[in-house]
Amino acid sequence: MLSILIPTYNYPVLDLVKRVHKQAKDAQIIFEIIVVDDCSKNIPIIEINSEIEKLDNCKLLVNKQNIGRTASRNLLANNASFEILLFLDADVLPKNDDFINRFNLNENNNCSVIYGGVSYYENPPENDKILRWKYGKCREAKSVEKRLKEPYFIISQNLLIKKSVFKEANSLTINAYGLDILFSNNLKKNNVIVKHIDNPVYHLGLENSKSFLKKSLEAVATTIQLEEDGLMYKNLRPLQKSYRSLKKWKLLGLFNFLNNVFESTIESNLVSKNPSLFLFDIYRLSYYTNHKSKLND
Repeated sequence: MLSILIPTYNYPVLDLVKRVHKQAKDAQIIFEIIVVDDCSKNIPIIEINSEIEKLDNCKLLVNKQNIGRTASRNLLANNASFEILLFLDADVLPKNDDFINRFNLNENNNCSVIYGGVSYYENPPENDKILRWKYGKCREAKSVEKRLKEPYFIISQNLLIKKSVFKEANSLTINAYGLDILFSNNLKKNNVIVKHIDNPVYHLGLENSKSFLKKSLEAVATTIQLEEDGLMYKNLRPLQKSYRSLKKWKLLGLFNFLNNVFESTIESNLVSKNPSLFLFDIYRLSYYTNHKSKLND
């Protein structure tokens, strides 16, 4: 028995729902699909998604106000009929035609968390979306072997999880970008075993580079706030570890000075058709170190 849960906002999910609906039927399992629309404003997309309820075992919930992806997932979990939840983001499609079967629900019914992975198409997108595509291919689309080296680096866009485990780990439902890191932190803190399998989804909804940069800095700001509130380990993310190293060797002042000098040059590179992920890391680390330094003044 499986509850397939999809939060969406101004994104058409009918194709995704139809695909997983067919696969779940082919797998001959008891299932439901619940989609929550987080107060979308795009009328054509709303009309497309309204077709979901014409499919058997499918339900569409509509929020009266925008509450964010994390809170929407909590709402989905509360409305789920079954203990096993499969969370999918709206902007994904299964890579394999046997996506549902690959979770081996009978064999893995005692697993608390199973992460299937994410993939990206080989052909690059438009130039203004190269940064998000390049980051995804190099940092997110990892083999099972590489993921096992950092088992708590998971992305909740393709996650099978027990409802009780999800509710305990999804402890903060504010509308903020970058809360996946808190979810991973809570799984690690609770010593939850994460099983990794080769069952990825394609990530389709690539933001343009300027939007991705903005959201990336918002995610860094969320990390800082979670640290200050005592909700997150201070050495979980690579940028946190880099900050601690710079502080240990008394190089924070020099690092911040150099980044302030070259900030506009770095930003120009990141929105170009050939962005550097090294500079992207420096850009986020600079934001982190500047804000941490202000907090510690």
